[in-house]
Parts: sequence; C-alpha cells; structure tokens
Amino acid sequence: MEGLLDFVLRDILTRCGGIDRCVSEFIRVTNTQLPERVFERIVPELLMGGRTFAGVPVRPQLLGSDPQCLADNAGVLASMGPFGVDLNFGCPAKVVNRHGGGAALLEDPELLTRIMGAVRRAVPTHMPVSAKMRLGLHDDRRAEECALALQEGGADELVVHARTKADAYRPPAYWERIADIRAVVRIPVIANGEIWNVADALRCRQLSGCTDLMLGRGMVTDPGLALAIGGVQGASGTPADDAPRIAWTALLPLVADFWQLVCSRLDRKKQCGRLKQWLNFLRQRYPEAATAYLELRTLNEPLLVDQWLAQQLAGLPMLTAPA
Repeated sequence: MEGLLDFVLRDILTRCGGIDRCVSEFIRVTNTQLPERVFERIVPELLMGGRTFAGVPVRPQLLGSDPQCLADNAGVLASMGPFGVDLNFGCPAKVVNRHGGGAALLEDPELLTRIMGAVRRAVPTHMPVSAKMRLGLHDDRRAEECALALQEGGADELVVHARTKADAYRPPAYWERIADIRAVVRIPVIANGEIWNVADALRCRQLSGCTDLMLGRGMVTDPGLALAIGGVQGASGTPADDAPRIAWTALLPLVADFWQLVCSRLDRKKQCGRLKQWLNFLRQRYPEAATAYLELRTLNEPLLVDQWLAQQLAGLPMLTAPA
C-alpha cells in the first residue's frame, strides 16, 4: 500500500499485536539493478534482521514486468536476508498498469510463469517466494489460470485480493472466488480484501476456505483488528462486540510514537500530512480520532502538533486549531 503502509506504520501496527508477517509496499523495478541502499530505504527492517521493532518478519515486495530484471533484483534482495520475497501482480494503479505492471500482468499467464520462475531460480531454495494477485484485470475469467501459472513458476504461497482491477476497492469482495482458486492449486492461499472487522473476517474464512487472512486498510483503521480476529476461535466463532480491541487511551501513546518516527524519518513538509492521513483512517472507528482530526486538520507546523500531543498525553482538553 504505497504511500500509506510504509515502515513507519508497520512499526506501530506490529506493536499492537496479532500480526504474523508483513509485506512491504512495492519496490518498483524497471530496467535497472537497484542498489542495496534503495531496498534499505524502503524496507529499513532489512537492517534489523528483517523484522520490525516488535519482532515481526517483513517480506519485501517487488513490482515489475521483466523476468530477468526482477530476478536480478530479487537475487540482490535475497542476499540481504529478508524473510522471503513477494511479487506484485495486483496493483490497480493506472500508471503501474500502463507500463505493464501489477494487475495488467494477469492478462498474460505465460508471462506470470516466466517471471515467477526467473525469480524463484534467483532466490535460495530455503527462502519463500510468494505472490499477490487480484482476480483479474477486467474480469475474473482467468483467475484460476493465473493462479496455476504462478504455481507452475514455483510460487510457495499465493495471496488473492478478491476483486479485479476494474473493481478497484469498491465493495463487495468476491471471497467465494478464492475458494475456486484454492480448489485448483496445491500451494497455500491467503485471502485478502474488504476485511474491516471480525464479522468480515469470519465470513471471508467461511466463503474462501482460507484460514490465513491478509489485512490492509482494515488494520490501518482498527489497529487492534488482528488481535480481535485472533481472539475468535474457529470460523464459526462470533465476536463479543464490535468495539475496537485497543482503547483510544492505549492507542494514543502509539499515535505519539508514530508522530515521532514520522518526524525523524520524513521530510518536514510531509510530516503533518502523514499524521492526518492516519487519523483520517482511525476516525472511522474511534470518535476520539475524529475529534483529533478536526483539531489538527489545519495545522501544518510540526511544533504545534508536538504541543497538541503533549497536552493529549497529559490528559488536558484538546486545543482548537487556528482557522
């Protein structure tokens, strides 16, 4: 999730618990061999044994369309000790698809096999190579064919976002189509798409047949979602209620930690925007975040945000942002 779920937010969300593994935002590969410093900039966890601060493994993701170039870059990346390499066949962005990357590759299953095969040969056999795909580009008629093509190329694991590129992020997600894919492949399949709460997770498991789920925007919106899902035993379990698993009073210090990381790693002009971006997601689940978003919406001076957060942590009333 380029521009959102970067290493800063990965750090904070994995501190919340319930997450077994992360996949990085995509690393775009065109016709060049990227230097190690590029991989380290996008996935700085590589400098910490491949794990987040909380100890959760991170699998870097590559995006491109040239088999040999992807293989060359995957080989360098593998030498840096990640917990596997992931390939992106699902990005719906127009600029990516226009250049033959992401979901556009789902129109050419034979190329999927060649890309996966080249990367698999370039990465040590003990290191997993996984792929994330959508159901298709314009429609889902070739979903099973694409999954089989990736398996033939040597994929160890497949994540399926249960929508086509044409569906974008519009609900619903067609989780039952993941079950169709599971029926024809022999490798593990992970379900993804439109999982916002525990009830969604249970229904996704029921319709897809998958035990493992990948969370995206739902986890950004509710950082305790993975914990809540993990607390429900079995696909037939029911959530006790729909309240966020992590209370705002416990989340606020993590918001402050997020802000400190943003200030230490991002350009000053981008800092306030990143905090407001996350609060905009959080306000879908937390009334307090909605209030915070309104308080900070017009602030673009990091020092004022520092002061606001200090008062929140001290339990003082919220300030009113200047007009």
